[in-house]
Amino acid sequence: MATPIRVIRGADLEPADPTPGMARSRAFEEPVLWAGRVETQPGAVSGWHHHDTNETSLYVVRGVLRLEYDGLEGYVDAVAGDFVHVPAFTVHRESNPTDEVSVAVIARAGGGTPTVNVDPPAGRD
Repeated sequence: MATPIRVIRGADLEPADPTPGMARSRAFEEPVLWAGRVETQPGAVSGWHHHDTNETSLYVVRGVLRLEYDGLEGYVDAVAGDFVHVPAFTVHRESNPTDEVSVAVIARAGGGTPTVNVDPPAGRD
């Protein structure tokens, strides 16, 4: 029999995958699905990374999530109400360019390594 439905309360999220200025919290992790939340402080910028074989989806709850990725000059911004898809192996970084905390819900499917840190793409810092 499959595992029964679970409700993970916000107060029960566990710290996960830390980056300075970005508080990631894990709701649950299964063999091929990871779900959680990230709160990003104003001005915070992650390092360059990818999510291995995981397809990643983010839903922006509050604020702005800025994404830069290899192959794009500049950046894209997602705002509250927007969904973001980050394909597997896509080298990218996230930031919060505003003066307010941003919040996003994350789901990763694929079962790969959650975060693989890499050197910046050529021409990026």
